Amino acid sequence: MAELIEIKVPDIGDFDEVEIIEVLVAEGDSVEVNQDIITLESDKAAMEIPSPADGVIKELKVAVGQKVKQGDVIALAEAASKTTTEASSPVKSAPAAIATPSPEAVPEVVAGGLIDIEVPDIGDFDEVEIIEVLVSEGDSVDVNQDIITLESDKAAMEIPSPVAGTVKQLKVAVGDKVKQGDVIAIAETSAVLSTPLPAAETIPVSSGKETAATIVAEALSKPAPEIEPEPELAPFAPDSKSGIKQAHASPSVRQFARELGVVLSQVGGTGVKGRITKQDVQGFVKQKLNAPAATTGGSAIPPVPIVNFEKFGEIESVELPRIKKISGKHLHACWLNIPHVTQFDEADITELEQFRKANKESAAKQGVNLTPLVFIMKAVVASLKVYPELNASLSEDKEHLIIKSYYNIGVAVDTPNGLMVPVIKDVDKKGFLELAGELGEISARARDGALTAKDLQGGTFSISSLGGIGGSFFTPIVNAPEVAILGIGRHTMQPVWNGKEFEPKLMLPLSVSYDHRVVDGALGARFTTHLNHMLSDIRKVLL
Repeated sequence: MAELIEIKVPDIGDFDEVEIIEVLVAEGDSVEVNQDIITLESDKAAMEIPSPADGVIKELKVAVGQKVKQGDVIALAEAASKTTTEASSPVKSAPAAIATPSPEAVPEVVAGGLIDIEVPDIGDFDEVEIIEVLVSEGDSVDVNQDIITLESDKAAMEIPSPVAGTVKQLKVAVGDKVKQGDVIAIAETSAVLSTPLPAAETIPVSSGKETAATIVAEALSKPAPEIEPEPELAPFAPDSKSGIKQAHASPSVRQFARELGVVLSQVGGTGVKGRITKQDVQGFVKQKLNAPAATTGGSAIPPVPIVNFEKFGEIESVELPRIKKISGKHLHACWLNIPHVTQFDEADITELEQFRKANKESAAKQGVNLTPLVFIMKAVVASLKVYPELNASLSEDKEHLIIKSYYNIGVAVDTPNGLMVPVIKDVDKKGFLELAGELGEISARARDGALTAKDLQGGTFSISSLGGIGGSFFTPIVNAPEVAILGIGRHTMQPVWNGKEFEPKLMLPLSVSYDHRVVDGALGARFTTHLNHMLSDIRKVLL
């Protein structure tokens, strides 16, 4: 029969009893050396007690809310291997504890003077991260009122003010790392420090797993006997002075929350004294995942109010076509996720239209309809070759730009069932007549509902033309994962000043929308101007 060992509370300093706020294992669980068993909490720090051996928990001797001291049995374990350290000995490799300054280290303070509030002795650690700043500039603080909270892999600790006064300047912020002697804040004292802070009290704690940095808890000074302790705040209630919500959780729960991307100040605690447990974090995540999609709009914007239209008159409910349902969701996602900018311009297509009309009859004999869109597609490709950033996509991590060496142009087609965007592949490799034939064929299949999934994939840039319907400028929505789209309005004959007189010119409205994360205003303007020049003299496309 395997050996049963007693897992005991190691040396925790001069404290008679420390409360258990979490039991991290259950009977029957397998544990490894240095795996945390329970979490203790003193007035100023939380610490975790690890298992001294590999094995199986046969019996738990403690529960949440109990108080324990050095030598108390936490659990009985069936050892799977020889213990690495005696159960009753202090935790292996426990570092020196964090200590408050000695009375001699406390500077003499004069009422009304400015004093630096510094990080006290935190042992052998070079830097510890700040996870909370509990005061703001202008706040009044009392002696021993907590200023900041530090956290390592294994413990959280709070640093108090050594004086009563007003915080004049904060020198740190959440996320900063500090070490002994670093200035936290500058305070203007309101009274002489009548008694120095008492000598440091230390709490050795577990070193935890070998891969984690060990942190020792600190018991800073106890409140002076004549000062009544403030009543404990309700869980997550804002601090009355700074308005900052405090998340009460052990280091292991904080690490667990970080791994899941959970902000602890948003989680309600059900543990002892409002502590946040791992179950609370898991429940919060499940609640968010199961929240109905209708509760909010995109990017957590408020939902549109629901209105009963029948009370205003007769109505009819008509179901949206399937294509509009699908494209609507995609367009909604594109609009919310892409920071849009639209560049407007007008292109002189007088010569282009003359050339098109001169060749229209010849194209018709070959069975194709030579439309202005064919020329616009070729002009777009010529411009994309000069400005390849617009023929690209953002990588999934949004850290890289994927520039494509192929030119597949999506063309928006108005069908009886809604807007569809079939893709014309390799536009740069095809002539005007070949493109005209392919454009006519794929547009017909789109209107007949005969497009395949392959016809709708692989686009690098899109064109939306409203010229056949009417209108001038508009703001087309970028078709992600593309980064730009061209909108074309209806061309009109306009008088254009040539420096001497007005000339009649056929002007085409251009609206280029682009993803501002990829394309800035200057690049967008250059692309639009280059496209304008290509359309003004379509022969340049051949260069």
